[in-house]
Amino acid sequence: MTRPIFAAAPQGAARFRSSLALQRPRTALAMARLPWLLSLAWAASPGWAQIATATATAPAATLDTVTVHSSGSTALERPVSTGSRLDLSLRDTPASVEVTTREQLEAKGDSTLVDAITRSTGITSLGHPGNSGSSLSARGFTDTTSVMRLYDGTRQYGGVGVSFPFDTWSIDRIEVLRGPASVIYGDGAIGGVVNVIPKKPTRGPVRNEVQATIGTDGKRALAFGSGGAINDQWSYRLDVSGDQSDGWVDRGDSSNRTVSGALRWDLTPDFSLQLSHAQGRQKPMRYFGTPLVNGGQDPALRERNYNVADSRIRYQDRWTELTAQWAPSSSTVVRSKLYHIRSDRYWRNAETYAYNASTGLIDRSGNTEIGHDQTQTGNTTDITFTGSLFGRPNQVSVGFDVNRATFQHSNNTYTGSSGSVDPYHPDPGYYTSAVPYIPRYRNQADQYAPFAEDRLELTGRWSIVAGTRFDHADLTRQDLVAGSQAFQRSYSNTGWRLGTVYKLQPDLSLYAQAAKAADPVSGLLMLSAANAAFDVSTGKQFEVGLKQSFWEGKGDWTLAAYTITKNNLLTRDPSNPALRIQVGERSSKGLEGTLSLQITPSVQVDANVALLKARYDDFRESVGGVAVSRNGNVPTDVPERVANVWVGWKFTPGWTLSGGLRHVGQRYADAANTLRLPAYTTTDLALQWQATADTTLTLRGFNVFDKHYFTTAYYTTNQWFVGEGRRVELTVNHRF
Repeated sequence: MTRPIFAAAPQGAARFRSSLALQRPRTALAMARLPWLLSLAWAASPGWAQIATATATAPAATLDTVTVHSSGSTALERPVSTGSRLDLSLRDTPASVEVTTREQLEAKGDSTLVDAITRSTGITSLGHPGNSGSSLSARGFTDTTSVMRLYDGTRQYGGVGVSFPFDTWSIDRIEVLRGPASVIYGDGAIGGVVNVIPKKPTRGPVRNEVQATIGTDGKRALAFGSGGAINDQWSYRLDVSGDQSDGWVDRGDSSNRTVSGALRWDLTPDFSLQLSHAQGRQKPMRYFGTPLVNGGQDPALRERNYNVADSRIRYQDRWTELTAQWAPSSSTVVRSKLYHIRSDRYWRNAETYAYNASTGLIDRSGNTEIGHDQTQTGNTTDITFTGSLFGRPNQVSVGFDVNRATFQHSNNTYTGSSGSVDPYHPDPGYYTSAVPYIPRYRNQADQYAPFAEDRLELTGRWSIVAGTRFDHADLTRQDLVAGSQAFQRSYSNTGWRLGTVYKLQPDLSLYAQAAKAADPVSGLLMLSAANAAFDVSTGKQFEVGLKQSFWEGKGDWTLAAYTITKNNLLTRDPSNPALRIQVGERSSKGLEGTLSLQITPSVQVDANVALLKARYDDFRESVGGVAVSRNGNVPTDVPERVANVWVGWKFTPGWTLSGGLRHVGQRYADAANTLRLPAYTTTDLALQWQATADTTLTLRGFNVFDKHYFTTAYYTTNQWFVGEGRRVELTVNHRF
């Protein structure tokens, strides 16, 4: 759900009511200046006012947070925007939602976004340059068509591979919703949703922050941040960061730059506007993995890079948004976001490597030059009413999401070779291809989706949350080489969720939910004429769980059990393996648990574990022209055991020692389950000195025992990505 966050607080009720009559003319004037919001004026009509009888807390003038049904101070009572459009607390949301706060990001020191995300329960990475390094695995489902990434609630449609944001400096928090989320965000979220929320303008004095880092492998980074109130109506936020590294493989240099800013105008206590812009430029490592040698990995090849010397990878992204929020009454909130996204991505590399046993060399092929030109313009608007239904407290949210996305793909048909190289002393050579790099096709998708969600409190302990969303997309593909239309196709699907929360005790809640979701068979904006003939895949989930705060709010834990089934997979036609049919099925079921505990005033423990069983239920692949069943096998890139733990100990005033373990179970690189990527556990340590009230120095070690591991396989099963070895960094941070 793409929208800003609205606040309501009891102490603001009197001020809100007294100012409402005086400020209404100014609000009307502001609305007149925003034609794209005029259609929302019906929200304040008397008919709706009767339906939404005011029974909830009234909004405060600053409009910074969201009303929650629980008023406690524990982590489970805090509001989240990702699990529901109603901005419920974690406890009141009938789903598995997890938040990584800014304080936790700083404690663990993860500078890359994927590293930070994968400390969440059951989330692992299978990122590589082909998917912009962004693909994730959750609850047995993988890649950008099943695990969605959002930036401040906005999704980039198409399943092409999300390349922004990529570092954590400008991030306020990360919210993860595990399990199907199509009812909230549309298709492509059967495994889950990760919402990356940036720092926002805040009321209060201006504060600045600067941070510098140096480390092994030539790591150097510099960042600056600033934000606060300019006057009683205007506030801002600005963040700038950059880093460079030589990498942990040969010729593994990389560099990143990002800048983001937002300007907020609180025109009246009940109306505000915010204009934000963020952009980033990445030049990631030009590394495409290490090939197997005689069916296994040779440790001597751990740092070898078989790409060409003049290889290139470049991602450039720009996100611009204008958001508005309006409270025409104490029971009604209107939120709207108009946005434009532009992404340009470029690759030129020798990408495919295979060991030749007869020559003892690495044969290289798949010389690839690709360009992505992707744009998206859209609007998401929702209206929330707080009142009563059948005499019981009730909240309802209705809205729509509409956008147009275009995607132009240029390539050289992935043709070319730069010759074979010695495995241990490769001479990289240079990129060559006899096929020209030209625009090949352009896809355009026009999408719209109405949605609704409702929460009804049946009793003081028992509530029901229900929601639905209808998604429709009209897709057109132009063949730019032939100069003709390749196909035109429409897709529609409806997602829904029905959940309930029952408070067994004031601090202990039991929840259950059933949901239906959908995933495209491939990235919507990359669909070929062959794949366009198939419908979306559908999935259903049932989940039950417990959430509890204990020890006077010093600890909380959650436990969830779920089962998910996804149908309409693409599989081989048993009568003709050269053709595909849509009959397959895969499923997963599992347990997930989290624990956060302040053992003493100086010792904090955070831990999570995910155990699952994922299987192909109906799946065949062609082997030598014959369709072979993979029923009962584990899907590729899915670890069935994932765990994280982090412990912080302030052992003396001003000094904190902390460390954590990250465990990822074994995965399979092929559907036959004959190639195993081994399980691994890495260890991170940190020592922080609070030199002054505003200055800290931190020494960090990542993978301190230099564990040798592999993160994922490339598009071929025998080409694996080596994980990063030991890394040490020294960081100084100063606030003023």
